[in-house]
Amino acid sequence: MTVDLRATTVAIEGHGGDHIEAYLAEPLGVDRVGGVVVIHHLPGYDEATKEITRKFAAQGYLAILPNLYSRDAPGASSDDAAALVRSQGGVPDARIVGDVGGAVAYLRRHPSSNAKVGVIGYCSGGRQTVLSACNLDVDAAVDCYGAFVMADPPADSPFNFTSLAPILDNLSCPLLGLFGADDKFPTPEQGEQLGRVLAEHHKHFESHVYEGAGHAFFAVDRPSYRPEVAVQAWGEVWDFFGRYLSS
Repeated sequence: MTVDLRATTVAIEGHGGDHIEAYLAEPLGVDRVGGVVVIHHLPGYDEATKEITRKFAAQGYLAILPNLYSRDAPGASSDDAAALVRSQGGVPDARIVGDVGGAVAYLRRHPSSNAKVGVIGYCSGGRQTVLSACNLDVDAAVDCYGAFVMADPPADSPFNFTSLAPILDNLSCPLLGLFGADDKFPTPEQGEQLGRVLAEHHKHFESHVYEGAGHAFFAVDRPSYRPEVAVQAWGEVWDFFGRYLSS
C-alpha cells in the first residue's frame, strides 16, 4: 500500500557548516516512521533520483536526497554539474560524509521521525553509502552496484578516491548489496570479496547478484534498465529497510 506524499526543496547543513540544497519527500498522515537518505549517482541530482526519493515516501518513509554537487555548480543542470565534478576528480570523501551526516541529522530531527535512518546509493552513490555507513551512526545501508568499494579506480580514471577496504571494520550497521552479474564496476567477484571481508569483521551483510543485469539496472531513464530485475531488487530493499527502520 502506498501513501500520499509531499515533496519540496529544502536547505540542510552539510560538511563544514555549509548550507546545501536537498530534496525532501514526506509521507502524509503518518508519524514515527523511518528515514532514508538517498545518495545520487554520478550523473547527479537529477529527476530520476528525485523520483526514487518520492518512491520511498510513497512507501511510508521520510526520504531526503542531498545535492552533493551544490557547491560545485549551483543552478547548473545535473549533466553540467556532473561533468564539472568528474573533471575535478569527484567529490572528496570527507565532504560526502559531512553532507550525508547533515541529511541524517535533518531526518532524525523531523517531527515524524522514529529516529531510525538508513542510507541507499546508486553507482558512485553505492560506494558513498558504504563510506557513510563506515563513518556515521546509521541503522541500515543499501549499496546498489557501488564501484570501487573493494578496488581502487583504474590508473586512467579521473577519480581521486580509493578503495574502502581499509575502513570496512568500522561499518556501523547491516549492509545490503545489490549487484548485476554482468557488471564490470563492480564485478561479481568484488561483491564476493566484500562479503568475505565483512564476515571477517563480524559484520552483517546480505547480497543479491542478478543474472542478465549489468550496471545501473535500477535506472529507468537509461538503456541499462532491467524492469524484472528492478522489481526483484526493490522487493529486497523494502524487506531490508522494513526490518531495520521500523519503529
